[in-house]
Amino acid sequence: MTKPHASKRHLPTSPFKAAVAPAPKHFAVGDQVTHDVYGLGRVIGIEDGIAALVDFGSGQQLRILSPYAKMTKL
Repeated sequence: MTKPHASKRHLPTSPFKAAVAPAPKHFAVGDQVTHDVYGLGRVIGIEDGIAALVDFGSGQQLRILSPYAKMTKL
């Protein structure tokens, strides 16, 4: 069994640029979104920085947790 890969600390004297984390995704009520698993939906509620409540149609409402890796704003 292998250990999980830990990120290394960037040294200030390094000639290489530090890795940049992607900007967090932000959604607003009414945004149309697509999810890799659930498909097309509309944001109907927001828990700031925690989760988004999304209506995927036919009564299927799901709470999608941040960082919304599988969800994209259309």
